[in-house]
Amino acid sequence: MTGVDRRNLLRAAIAAPAVPLLTGTAAEAAEAAERRPRADGERFALAVLPDTQYLFDADSADPEPLRETFRYLLDQRDVVFMTHLGDVTEHGTPEEIGLAGECFRRLDGKLPYSVLAGNHDVNSSTDDQRGDSAYLKAFGPHRFAKMPTFLGSSTDGYNSAHLLDGGGRQWLILALDWRISDGGLGWAQGILDAHPRTPAIVTTHDLAFADDAGVAALSAHGQRLWDRLIRANDQIFLTLNGHYWPPGRTVLKNDAGHDVHVHITNYQDRYYGGAAMIRLYTFDLARGTIDVETLAPWFLTRRPGALTPLEAETIELTGPADRFSLPIDFDSRFAGFDPPLLPAPRPPRSVVDRHTVAYWRFDGAGQAVTDGSAVRDLTGNGNDLTVRRLANSGPEVLSLSADHHVDQPAHASLRFDGGKGPDRGAILHTGPSAALNSMTFTSGYTIEAFIKLPDPFVGDHAWMGILSWEGRSGDAGKTSGWSPLESTCSLNLSPERFLQYVVYPADRDADPTSWSHALPVGRWMHVAVVNNGRRTVVWIDGSKIARNPSQPSHGIATSGRPFVIGATSFDLKYGQGFYGWIGDVRITSRALTPQQFLSA
Repeated sequence: MTGVDRRNLLRAAIAAPAVPLLTGTAAEAAEAAERRPRADGERFALAVLPDTQYLFDADSADPEPLRETFRYLLDQRDVVFMTHLGDVTEHGTPEEIGLAGECFRRLDGKLPYSVLAGNHDVNSSTDDQRGDSAYLKAFGPHRFAKMPTFLGSSTDGYNSAHLLDGGGRQWLILALDWRISDGGLGWAQGILDAHPRTPAIVTTHDLAFADDAGVAALSAHGQRLWDRLIRANDQIFLTLNGHYWPPGRTVLKNDAGHDVHVHITNYQDRYYGGAAMIRLYTFDLARGTIDVETLAPWFLTRRPGALTPLEAETIELTGPADRFSLPIDFDSRFAGFDPPLLPAPRPPRSVVDRHTVAYWRFDGAGQAVTDGSAVRDLTGNGNDLTVRRLANSGPEVLSLSADHHVDQPAHASLRFDGGKGPDRGAILHTGPSAALNSMTFTSGYTIEAFIKLPDPFVGDHAWMGILSWEGRSGDAGKTSGWSPLESTCSLNLSPERFLQYVVYPADRDADPTSWSHALPVGRWMHVAVVNNGRRTVVWIDGSKIARNPSQPSHGIATSGRPFVIGATSFDLKYGQGFYGWIGDVRITSRALTPQQFLSA
């Protein structure tokens, strides 16, 4: 797809949270909130603007591309902050700086941003102790003071810090001078120390360069920043710099052994001095990904047929150094300095009411999983479970585990290591006189379980059962299913890891079956089967699956045989056990809403 074809896609805005107001008066806060509409979600974008120096070059200056870039950014609700990487101008003269400063006024009060000095903006032989300059007059601390994200500047005014909100958490931006002094490094460390649980991004002009293949390496000054600031501060997970071309990237390991992504973005060597091209970093915390794209908004304003060849090839860059995705498990990457605050375990009484038929969890004092051990029904209804290993199975097929879903009431689970033949696995089943065995749930029901599949998912586990009622459907007078020997109600996993819920209703000869998408591995999920007395809907992590049958489903054709966790019977026999983890299981005699699920 060409850049021209992608025009409408590039213009599309993706709803995401706007920047919260951290400083300023209440009136300023209300005004800024009105200008940047707030949206909920786990996505937000950081705009990165590299060297614009050829657009502010003496009497050949042309700020129009930058003005169009700013217009574009103000239309994007997902962009919460913009950072310039230095070399705003070519010579740093008062005239060039003044023109650039005026251009930036388009963002003032509308979109927070940072700017830092490059070697073309100041005397390149000096560090941040250089004193006054045309750059400092235009882009000193006073420029950012009213922005809700502004934390402060170093005493010299050439380094600044910014705190922004995105995706439900805060992020720190350090905008560091072209040549930061030892004092400046001390100031930056102080900012990090004052925000020890906040992930940080370092922006500067000169940190790394890349070869023609886009593989980056630290420059001499970059090595100093790495040794003196970045490597020892686990908070810093991303660095951004311009100055060099071509663009490129690499990943370095810090002192904690964690990844630091080092990126160069600079397009001044491209047509029209880069035409104020921007790099958009879209953080998607739900997917654990940062999606990166590079485009020139100035050319998006052209009619498709009016683009010249150079404009058409510059409208968007899609090479591996310009368009890519970074998979990052944010919780894991940030756990060293910002460990997630996990909910405390909830007592059984908090999730049991008069409609709760049975509730089992595996965190009880003295809980054992040897054969014959009991797992109590915490409702007091007497639907206790007994542990039994299938024939030829050793003790390793079932064990207690501290692994659990983050929103699970109990912080414990059972680890099943079942498999196909010879009868490998374990089950937990109700006793012969348990009331649950014969309940038909004609007024509706909700069956909930927390499950997790291993990663890697090794072996053949096709059609393994998660939970079920024993009893041959044929014995219950059902002929609609694929075999009269299958159980009357079961929750299973297909060879493609699709969740299958099949039930024989109490009042008719039918077997309405729900099918999910392919379940992920290595991740806890909450599964809820909800029947309102008319039809059944399966939910996974609070989302309704697509393939829920519309045919009537009234009750469950139970036949007085046990309810089972860990397998599904066929002809009253068990050929394989579940493979993975099962956490809390609850059965309720009415249809629950997602807000009433155990995971809520």
